[in-house]
Amino acid sequence: MLKSLQIKNFVLIDSLDVEFPEGLVIITGQTGAGKSILLGALSLLLGGKADPAQIGSGGDNCVVEGVFSVPETDSLLSGILSGNEVDCEDGELVIRRVVSRTGRSRSFIGDAPVSLALLQSISSRLVDIHSQHGATLLQDHAYQLSMLDHYAGNGELLAACRKTFTDLKSSTKELDSLRQKLSGARNERDYITARWQRLESAALKEGEMEILEEEHRRLANANEIRENLCGVEEIFNPSGPEAGLAPLTSLLKDARKLLEKTGRFLPEAASLADRIESSRAELEDILEEVESLESRMDSPEGDLGSVEERMALLHDLMNAYSVNSVEELIAERDALSGQVFDSSALEEKVSILQKRVASLQDEYSGICARLHKAREAAAPSFSSAVTGSVRSLELDRAVFKADLSESGPSASGTDAVAFLFSASGSDPVDVGRYASGGEMSRLMLCLKAMMARFVNMPTLIFDEIDSGVSGSVADKMGQMICSMGSDMQVFAITHLPQVAAKGNAHYLVEKETDVLGTRDTTSIRQVEGEERVMEVARMLSGSRITAAAVENARTLLSEGPISQS
Repeated sequence: MLKSLQIKNFVLIDSLDVEFPEGLVIITGQTGAGKSILLGALSLLLGGKADPAQIGSGGDNCVVEGVFSVPETDSLLSGILSGNEVDCEDGELVIRRVVSRTGRSRSFIGDAPVSLALLQSISSRLVDIHSQHGATLLQDHAYQLSMLDHYAGNGELLAACRKTFTDLKSSTKELDSLRQKLSGARNERDYITARWQRLESAALKEGEMEILEEEHRRLANANEIRENLCGVEEIFNPSGPEAGLAPLTSLLKDARKLLEKTGRFLPEAASLADRIESSRAELEDILEEVESLESRMDSPEGDLGSVEERMALLHDLMNAYSVNSVEELIAERDALSGQVFDSSALEEKVSILQKRVASLQDEYSGICARLHKAREAAAPSFSSAVTGSVRSLELDRAVFKADLSESGPSASGTDAVAFLFSASGSDPVDVGRYASGGEMSRLMLCLKAMMARFVNMPTLIFDEIDSGVSGSVADKMGQMICSMGSDMQVFAITHLPQVAAKGNAHYLVEKETDVLGTRDTTSIRQVEGEERVMEVARMLSGSRITAAAVENARTLLSEGPISQS
C-alpha cells in the first residue's frame, strides 16, 4: 500500500507531504483544484513519462517520493526485488523520481539508482491506476484475456507459456540465422573452391613468366636472329664464289705458322704465335655455338601462338586476382586451398537447433492446450459472475459473455477473448461497439472488484470511475468500492457524494491564489468531522451549501463504510 507521498515543485504543487491509511481513501475537490495534478505526480513516481513542463517555478527540478509497504505474499514482486538486488527494509520501499529541466529523469529505490524499466516492473506490482478513460481498456483484447486468466488462476501456466514462447522465438531466430550462415558459407565455399580450382588447373610455376617472355622474344624475332647468325657464319667461313677468301680460322693458322718461323729469330714473335693459336681456338668455339644457335632456330621448341596464349592466361589470372606476378598467384592459390570451408560443424549445430525448436514447439503447444482448457472451463462462470455483479448496479437485464476464439501464437498462447455485453438482455455484442459511458464505468468497476479478489495488488486507484452515473447507482458503486477497500487500499477520486461518504478517510484537494493574485498553488489535506460534512454537502448542493444538503451529508456519513459481504 501507499503509506506516504512527498511532492516538491511539481506543476502547481510547491511542497506536499501526506500520509495515507489502509482501506478506502476518498479524494475530492472542486473542478480545477488539481486532482489530476496529484494523480500525474503519482503516475510519474510509478514510471510514467517525464516532461520538463511538469517542473514548477520553484526550482530546476521536481521530486516525487513515495513510501510503499510490500506484501509478503507477492512472490513475483519478491523475485523481482531479489533478482535485482533491491533492498526492502522492514517490508517498505522508498521510491523517488527526479526530473530536471533538460527532460532527464532519474529513478531511485532507497538511495540506489535504478533503471526506468525496473521501476515500472516493480511499481506495476504495487499500484493499479484506473483513470477516467481506463474503461477503454475493455476494448483491448489483450487486457480482456488477462482478466479471464486472472479469474481462472492461470498465472503459473502463463509464466510457463511466456518463457517457452520467448525461448521458441529466440531459438527459431537463431536457427534462421544459422541456416542463412550455412547457406552463405556454402555459397562462399563454392566461390572459394572455384577460384582455387582455376589457379590449380593453371599449373603455375615459379619464374614461368620470365621464361615465357624470353621465349616470346626469341620466337617473335626468329628471322632476324637467323639472318644475324648466318652473317656471323659467313664472316667466319666465306662461302660465296665471289668472296675469294679462305676461312678466318685457316688464315689465323697460316699466321701462326709464320710467327713460329719468325720466332727462331725473334723470341717475341713466338709468344704472338701462341696468342693467335689461343684466339683461333676461341673463335672456333664461338663458331660452334653460333652454328648451334642457328640450328635451334631451324627447329624451334615451341610456336609463338602457344607462348602468347599461355602469357595471356597468366595475365588474365593476375588481373582477376589483383596480383602482379606468377609467384603471387601461387601464394593466392595456396591461401585459397586452406580456405575451402568445411560446413560439417555448422550443419551439426543446425541439426541440434532444429531438434530444440521442435521440442519447444511441442512444449508450447502442450501449454497452449492446457491454457485453452482452463480458459474454456473458466469462461462460463466468469461471464456469470460479471453478469450478476453488473445487474446489482441497476442493469437488471444485462448480459455479459467472455467469448473465446482461436488466434495466432503469442506469449499468452493461441487464444483470443472478446467481451460481449448487452444492457437490454438482447444478443450481446462487443463492448466497444455498444456500451455507453455509464455502462462501461459500471462494467469496469465490476471487473476491477472481481480482480481485486484474485490479483495480489496492494493499492488500487480509481479516477472518477463513477463518471456517468448518479443516484442509487452511485450509492451501489460506492458500496462496491468500499467493499474492495476491506481487502486492499483503494483510492477513489470522485465527484459523487454517495461514494465519498463511504470512505475510511477523506482528503480534499484545494487550489489557493497568492496575495498578489498572480500565482496558484495546489495542496491536499485530510478532512474530518464537521469539515468533512461540509465537503460532502458541497458535493450535494454545489457552491451554495444548503441546510438540507448538510443534513443529507450527515445522513450519508452516518452510514459509513460497509463491510464486505
